[in-house]
Amino acid sequence: MHDLAPLTALGAATPRHDMIGGVTIAENPNVALASVAARRGKSEPCATALADWLGAPVPEVAQHSGDAKTGFWLGPDMWMLEAPFATHEDMARDLGTRFEGLASVTEQTDAWARFDLSGDGPDDMLARLTNLDLATLPNRFARRTVMEHIGCYLLRRGATYSVYGPRSFAASLHHALCLSAGAL
Repeated sequence: MHDLAPLTALGAATPRHDMIGGVTIAENPNVALASVAARRGKSEPCATALADWLGAPVPEVAQHSGDAKTGFWLGPDMWMLEAPFATHEDMARDLGTRFEGLASVTEQTDAWARFDLSGDGPDDMLARLTNLDLATLPNRFARRTVMEHIGCYLLRRGATYSVYGPRSFAASLHHALCLSAGAL
């Protein structure tokens, strides 16, 4: 029998938590992810089913919606859904059943690494990493951007942010976030 142990995207048994200056950078592996893409001709029933699952309106362009379970816009009729891993480990399979015939669902949990940014200065820190005008972004903003040549998703959650980057680039993204926070 194999003796396997789960590791975070940064290769540790516990999530990394860095406080640099007034900014906290917290690795967050406790999120289940799945992408949903409406099938041709099924946009409206898919959106209705998605709103029902989220318990919130379907996210529009460059937005995220929901609370305990959230979704953010990826493209026309495409969304990334996130929920607590502890209660939604089989989320992609469950969504596949719920959206059968309406959408294609793909497991994304281990494809992405999430870093949550909080404290004093995440706006200034992120201004060094992305070309987005953070001062004009509303709450519940979600958008694909590039940070240090890495394709990422940036979500504004009130005064905090979440950055999703490909798991294979987690160490590079983490390094860029830490360097930017240290330069404040």
